[in-house]
Amino acid sequence: MRLNGAPVLVTGAGGFIGSHLAAAFVRAGAKTRALVHYDARGDWGHLASLPNDVLRDIEVISGDVRDRVFMREAIRGRKVVFHLAALIGIPYSYHAAQSYVDTNVHGTLSVLEACRDGGVERLVHTSTSEVYGTAQYTPIDEHHPLHAQSPYAATKVAADQLAYSYFAAFALPVVIVRPFNTYGPRQSTRAVIPTIVTQAITGGDIELGNLKPVRDFLFVADTAAGFMAAAQADPRKVVGEVINLGTGTGITVGDLVDLVGKLLNRRLIVRTGKARFRPDKSEVQRLICDAAKARRLTRWQPRTTLEQGLRRTIEWITAHRDHSRVGRYQSEDCPCVRFFWPVARARGCSPSPPPFRSRWFRSMTFPSSRWSSRNCGTTACENSPS
Repeated sequence: MRLNGAPVLVTGAGGFIGSHLAAAFVRAGAKTRALVHYDARGDWGHLASLPNDVLRDIEVISGDVRDRVFMREAIRGRKVVFHLAALIGIPYSYHAAQSYVDTNVHGTLSVLEACRDGGVERLVHTSTSEVYGTAQYTPIDEHHPLHAQSPYAATKVAADQLAYSYFAAFALPVVIVRPFNTYGPRQSTRAVIPTIVTQAITGGDIELGNLKPVRDFLFVADTAAGFMAAAQADPRKVVGEVINLGTGTGITVGDLVDLVGKLLNRRLIVRTGKARFRPDKSEVQRLICDAAKARRLTRWQPRTTLEQGLRRTIEWITAHRDHSRVGRYQSEDCPCVRFFWPVARARGCSPSPPPFRSRWFRSMTFPSSRWSSRNCGTTACENSPS
């Protein structure tokens, strides 16, 4: 399937990965419709930071993936749908699991029904490496057992299984893409790499949780390329399949701090606290990807080394200090702050309202159910995939 000229829809387009993917489609010549989560401010999330020459070629619509009427209209006329809309912050899922079921499970069901009614040619559904839980063997291939260790991961397992069931029961052309830990420009400090970098460039100590978990970090441009490869691959090879995206190389959070320090040419001092750890049985200790299937079926492979990606991320954060709230890190991006303030206060978080941009957008609106959050320092925040 050629993307040039193809009408595509991206749900969750206001999010970190979604905004990069939407921009990649514009550059590929696709007729791009982007769904962002509706709010009264008309916030487009990360889409608002795209260059004007890219943004002008994106049809932005706003709403909620859980609304099936909206989704039918949003998907009308689209050949390819990329479903990224989700609640992703793991700490909030400990306290508000129903919200995750509503968005990640019911929202996915809404998308599946709309795609089935709309006769789309391909639905690329987004999974997460969190569904594997702590690795029983490494590298992790697609046959690894699913073992959700958080309510967030459990809802993603459910969403994945729903997506596959629509392929099996109704012949919906679904491809499930399972990226490991994505990082890069525009990622919020909910995630570990921007958390480390934003604190490091101010010259202070680094406040983190558990330093032992191992993660496989994938640069966002490579993640976007993986989604595009899954959309363009021969349907006889990829439809009905789960495809991992990752580098095959793992690094501990502690060694990641050392690498950032090396790139910044300074020694970073880390302070950890038990309040920043996940519950013992919920901590995913080791995630390393086996992406052989992606290479075999789609010819995709990552092109950015961790050091190269970190350099680009550091450069972007340094040039966009206001976006990353450099110098104001107080664990303020954790969803606990915005949605479960008593817990945030108990953890010593200091909330402040997030910045936003308002702009006019289409009156006919539909969307992603993503938020922008800031990290309370738990590894649950730090190691989330997007």
